[in-house]
Amino acid sequence: MGKVHGALSRAGKVRDHTPKVEKTATHKKPTGRNKIRVVYKKRFAVIAPGQRRDGPNKQKTKGANANLL
Repeated sequence: MGKVHGALSRAGKVRDHTPKVEKTATHKKPTGRNKIRVVYKKRFAVIAPGQRRDGPNKQKTKGANANLL
């Protein structure tokens, strides 16, 4: 049997000390046929005249990097 890094009596101590954080409710992303539909609408669907389509590298204006825009 191979050698063990560190004593086994110390195993699992860090996880016990970290505070428990409840999972937040999130919406699932579309999959399958619906995902293809969303991507098509984003890339090719007709937009209103006079508007410009957002590029693939557009950053959202909300969040930590909002002041960089």
